[in-house]
Amino acid sequence: MRRHPSVYASSFSFGPGPVSTALKAVIAANVAMFLLTQFSPLDLNPILGLVPRSVVHKLWIWQLATYMFLHGGLFHILFNMLALWMFGTELERIWGTRYFLKFYFVTGIGAAALTVLVSLLPFGVTAPIYFVPTIGASGAVYGLLLAYALYFPDRPIYMYFVFPIPAKIFVLIMGAIAFYASLAGSNGGAANWTHLSGLLVAYMFLKSARIHPISEMKYRYLKWKINRVRRKFDVYSGGRADDYDRRVH
Repeated sequence: MRRHPSVYASSFSFGPGPVSTALKAVIAANVAMFLLTQFSPLDLNPILGLVPRSVVHKLWIWQLATYMFLHGGLFHILFNMLALWMFGTELERIWGTRYFLKFYFVTGIGAAALTVLVSLLPFGVTAPIYFVPTIGASGAVYGLLLAYALYFPDRPIYMYFVFPIPAKIFVLIMGAIAFYASLAGSNGGAANWTHLSGLLVAYMFLKSARIHPISEMKYRYLKWKINRVRRKFDVYSGGRADDYDRRVH
């Protein structure tokens, strides 16, 4: 008797999957702020961007959070939102929406606070940071990238969309680039310090959090053992793949 092909045989997905609940809200907020800054007659970067001098002397504390929703151009917001989707989707599935948002904002705000502290250091390479506005979600995105590498260290990431590199190596490369650029005083040096700060804050947060990558790895190993036992005893979720009618279980 001819068997009907499984409906899953021809399924195809791109990337980590559909945009999750938290990411929809975060991306929508970023897009709304981007449109506002593009069409506003005022330059909002000195007001809403992260300027350490304004935070210290004027007590514009809101800048520690609002800078995350500003972007300098179309490609800036495009790549940040793409990275947010790529690395944030699976993390939200693991953590849940509430914990994901907590991690995102703690990392982004913590990266800003650390950048302000770095700008107060008495070094020539850090002095310009004190006056330069920093904008973009990259601090939080770098934090997500670190968390992603801790959870999926061997998952390939295509650097420049061409070269597959394990996530753990990709994070080391991006961190090294940001570190070199910040010390070299290149353009965007303030942003590079924020990138490094995002990595550091994310690592400290995960080390001190109740949900730890090691615990998650143990959970995944236990889940793998359960699935292995299911296959051994011919137990399948939702019926066998070769069932005539998959609606009947």
